[in-house]
Amino acid sequence: MKLIDIGINLMDHAYDHDREEVIKNAAEAGVSPLIITASGEQGSLNSALYANKYNAAHPGALYVKAGIHPHEAKNWRDGTMDFFRDLIRENTGIVAVGECGLDYNRDFSPRDLQRKCFVKQAELAAEFSLPLFLHERDAGQDAGRPAFADFSAILEEHIKSVPAAVVHCFTGTGDELDHYLSLGCYIGITGWICDERRGSHLWDLVKRIPPDRLMLETDGPYLLPRNLPFKVKSKRNEPKYLPHIAETLARLLDKDPHILAGETLENTGRFFLSACK
Repeated sequence: MKLIDIGINLMDHAYDHDREEVIKNAAEAGVSPLIITASGEQGSLNSALYANKYNAAHPGALYVKAGIHPHEAKNWRDGTMDFFRDLIRENTGIVAVGECGLDYNRDFSPRDLQRKCFVKQAELAAEFSLPLFLHERDAGQDAGRPAFADFSAILEEHIKSVPAAVVHCFTGTGDELDHYLSLGCYIGITGWICDERRGSHLWDLVKRIPPDRLMLETDGPYLLPRNLPFKVKSKRNEPKYLPHIAETLARLLDKDPHILAGETLENTGRFFLSACK
């Protein structure tokens, strides 16, 4: 089974002691290349530098998404747009802008700054004809869905200006899924579907995702699949567990895992790696 992890926070401190081993273990499990998620200026730079260094010996093993997570929106400055322009021009391995969007769940950055940061990154993606890697998380079921409303309004305004967009780690409602699909978005599915406590509502929803709009990710080191058939020493997620997520999803879709893997592989290559050609 051949898979690509579209969302791995590879520069996270959880991987500091064995980063290369994580990459090698993923490749041995059939998961390669990896597409690194960054969350700010320094994180994007570090990811690009590491990918360049690693790829010198292992060509095509790593690609990078460059952007500012909504948690870090407060750090947007006058020179940020130029910083990312230079970074993208100098690194051919950057294949998307993001992770960007809105997060009203923790509000680590003021909401007005989150919206501004999101718009700027949508403009950056349009400028360089790069796809968007999107994050949307709301305050909770009891607080309504203001993030989805604001997120959708911004997305609708800019979606036609970018080549493609994927809603990373989708955990929303059926109506939200239908809306994203109506805009032409791809949907990223994580090990959330492996958690019967909070992910069971996705078990029916994933059946509504067209085969050509589905991609897979671990979002490691987060979201370790809860239903792994073996115990792990830590709660750290890794790309080597992506085949388990694919197999879980295949069972829900009543589909051969290898067929599902082939479909997601084609989607991922079309979405991200066309930027490298």
